[in-house]
Amino acid sequence: MTEPAARESSGKRSRSRSAARLAAVQALYQLDMEHAPVTRLLNEFHQHRLGREIEDAQYADAEVAFFDDVVKGVDARREEIDRTIAARLAKGWALARLDRTMLQILRCGTYELIARPDVPLPSVITEYLDVAHAFFDQREANFVNGLLDAIGKEVRG
Repeated sequence: MTEPAARESSGKRSRSRSAARLAAVQALYQLDMEHAPVTRLLNEFHQHRLGREIEDAQYADAEVAFFDDVVKGVDARREEIDRTIAARLAKGWALARLDRTMLQILRCGTYELIARPDVPLPSVITEYLDVAHAFFDQREANFVNGLLDAIGKEVRG
């Protein structure tokens, strides 16, 4: 592969992973609200959302295997992930006080930090910071940045 082709392929993969992360946050939010079986939720996203046009909005192509890994991984390790997040919250704060979207962003980022050593720490933080910007103002994005940075330093040393 030529150097420009390699960069283009790498950029396309990066965009598809970014789309997968955003979709994973959305899927986990839906899972939290509806308590549907994970397999049904994954199928819904595969069939109707990832790379599809909905109400005149085009959803980006997402790396499906990466999306599936994040969603399944967060669901399977939710207690461990929640303990990890809760341990870094300010005194007097509990997970229940967090906005539900914020919680899913933190869960996904924490999962990647714990279970995906193939993804560099700065990439995880930057990607979920971008997701936070899609839903929140700078203050909340800074919260995501600080919390994931603290978790990353601990779990990846």
